[in-house]
Order: sequence, then C-alpha cells, then structure tokens
Amino acid sequence: MIQGNMVALVTPMLADGSVDQAALCKLLDWHVEQGTDAIVSMGTTGESATLDEKEHCEVIRLTVEHIAGRIPVVAGTGANSTTEAINLTRCAAQSGADACLLVTPYYNKPTQEGLYLHHKAIAEAVDIPQILYNVPGRTACDMLPETVGRLAEIRNIVGVKEATGELERIGKIRALAGEAFAIYSGDDATGCESMLLGGNGVISVTANVAPALMSKLCKAALAGDRATAETIDAQLAGLHRDLFLESSPIPVKWVLAEMGMIQEGIRLPLTWLSAEYHQPLRQAMSQAGLL
Repeated sequence: MIQGNMVALVTPMLADGSVDQAALCKLLDWHVEQGTDAIVSMGTTGESATLDEKEHCEVIRLTVEHIAGRIPVVAGTGANSTTEAINLTRCAAQSGADACLLVTPYYNKPTQEGLYLHHKAIAEAVDIPQILYNVPGRTACDMLPETVGRLAEIRNIVGVKEATGELERIGKIRALAGEAFAIYSGDDATGCESMLLGGNGVISVTANVAPALMSKLCKAALAGDRATAETIDAQLAGLHRDLFLESSPIPVKWVLAEMGMIQEGIRLPLTWLSAEYHQPLRQAMSQAGLL
C-alpha cells in the first residue's frame, strides 16, 4: 500500500500550452529530493481534461521513465467514457505505472450501478492496481461509500481518493471496504484529520509547492502524532485554502512560477491567475516559509 504524501502533480507547460518536458523532469527530481512518497501524474491538477490521449500517455510514460523506480508513480486514467478510461489505463500499465487513479465519469451523471459497472469493467480489462477517485465538486457525480465497498471486493481495486472533505466518510468506507483498502484524502484542508482518523495519506495539491512540509505532516499524522501534525498543518493552512481561490491548478501553477519552478503556461479554458489573488497567495507562501 502506498502511504503518505502523494503529490497531485501539475503538468508544466510553455507559453503556447505545449508540455514542458524539461520542467517536468526538474519537478520530478525535486519531489524525490524533498521526500514526496509518490507522484500522481495526469490527475485533475495535471490538466488531464485538456490533454489529448496521445499527450496524456506521453506524460505518463516520461514520468515513469524519469522517476525510474525511485518512488511510486500513480497515473490518472479516468474518463467519462468507459472505453477511453480502459485505453488510458492500458497505456499506463504498458508504461510501467505502479497504479492508476480513476476519477468517476464526469458530466454524464451515472447511477451508483453505472459507477460500479464502469469501474468493474476497467478493473477486469487491465490488470493493474486501481484507485477510485470521488470528487463530486468537479464531476457532478458522488460515489457513495456503499459503492466503494462493493468495488473493494474486486481484487485490483485497492483504494479510493475521497475528495468530498466529509470526514465521516473515512469510518464508513473503512467499515465497508476493510483494513487492507487504502483511503486517501483528496482535500488538503481536511487531509491531516483524515489521516489521524485512519486514512492512509493525501493526494495533495499543496505538496506541489511545499513537498517537504507535506511529507513531514503525513509522517506525523500516520504515526498518530497529532500535536506535530496539527502544527505543520496550521503553517500550511493558508496554502490549503488559497490554492483554490480560482479553479485548480490555476493558483498552484502561479505559485510554482513565482518559485521559478515552471514557466507561465496553462491551457484554455483555464487562464493565468487573476491579479487580485496575487497578494493573498504571497501571504500564504510567506506563512508556509516559501518566501
């Protein structure tokens, strides 16, 4: 089971929106040096919705190749088409990813039975560990704990990224899915508490810019050291909040550019961060010790 600080990695881009492969490799090396426990490539924060299938697979391939086994790589391969999700998951498996992260189908609002059959079909089609991803604020689709429990019975469905921020779901999912099933927070603001309540880690946006602190927070929380975990979490609270002043990954890309880690590249329909949010983010960066 992968545990701890799993960064929901941005996809660096040049000003024209093309993928900046050199910056991606630089970020990957930095995360290994900073103690990040796993890379999550091509998730929501990686702008997966605006890369075509070929680009998507290429970013995953390059990430796996450059990491070269130093830490696990989880590939985002979800889609609102079951066939497309199978194709992306197969591509990730062929590239050597350690696991896949599959967001619930967005926009078309499947039923709970539809969600079950969608993920069951992908798991049966591609023999790679698969992590469910529930983020109804993005998808307009909420995978209920009972459905997660049903899917946990499938051998290669090994965990869930639960991004509702509803902490009571941790206990419900644990009771339904069992102790061997991984539960990851997808909400930085409640991630610390979710681990203290029995979760296994955080798939984090904040970790893009403060990986060492997020790793320390996760280690403390997983060890049950509430005092240390909450102290670090308080230092990061401004980032947890303000990295969502506009739709992610707009703010986190701006912060990384301010840190000199990436260029000012993002794809439409996303735009660069509005000027009114620069100062609040600088204050959050200062609070976290990034300035």
